[in-house]
Amino acid sequence: MKRYFAISSAFAFLALALFQLSCSNDNEPTVGTGSIVVNFSNMAGDAKVALNSATYTNAAGEDFTVSKLNYYISNIKFTKADGSTFTVPKDSSYFLVREVDEASQILKINNVPTGNYAGIEYVIGVDSLKSIEEPENRKGILDIYTGPTNEEAMYWNWNPGYIFLKFEGKSDSSTIANGKYEYHIGGFGGRSGRTLNNIKTVKLSFGSQAASVTTTATPQVYIQADILKIFDGPTKLRIAEKPGVMFEPFSANIAENYANMFSVKEVRNN
Repeated sequence: MKRYFAISSAFAFLALALFQLSCSNDNEPTVGTGSIVVNFSNMAGDAKVALNSATYTNAAGEDFTVSKLNYYISNIKFTKADGSTFTVPKDSSYFLVREVDEASQILKINNVPTGNYAGIEYVIGVDSLKSIEEPENRKGILDIYTGPTNEEAMYWNWNPGYIFLKFEGKSDSSTIANGKYEYHIGGFGGRSGRTLNNIKTVKLSFGSQAASVTTTATPQVYIQADILKIFDGPTKLRIAEKPGVMFEPFSANIAENYANMFSVKEVRNN
């Protein structure tokens, strides 16, 4: 009888504990999700970039036009005022911004937990872990055989890896045939040995503006990328001296420059 009572008491205690846990879960608020749209606008100072038409002047006084401007945005993370963060799932966090394609400049991030966000962080380029995955695991915007990545030649087959930023145009200061300049910047640190690592992380604050994500309202974050900063940063880039830069040590200087070309213009809450 005593043993039967002890077993019965144990079952009763377990049942009560499960009931209390169930009630506790029922009372806990469910965190909803919504979306944030991040808009990239490529600028040359105060002027919107216009391909193959407008002429701009860099910090060295060199005039130039722009024929191509592409860059990867990846590994996006949003930060709340209390310091907590939401990291966008990796496979949903790769984008190729192309000046020729306005739709590519609008990044919609879904399944974002509701709340007020105070800033954004992202990588310019493609991280090393993704870069060394098998091609079948790099689809969509990272597909090196079809789609925009292949169409825009944003991958080096001769030196396997993504081109993080491709910036081309013409300038009378160039010493390359037809007055062209070409800056193709990549390098994720190497597969089997240490090489150039031009992966850059950008952290931007929304300032006094908060992106308020709800289940029904989608905030819009507007980010400007000033291409003049590619020429004017820690290193002054002169077309006359460096009209073409690809996988070489100087590319690190250009990456350092363009890491500072982004700024938040405004946040709009719908």
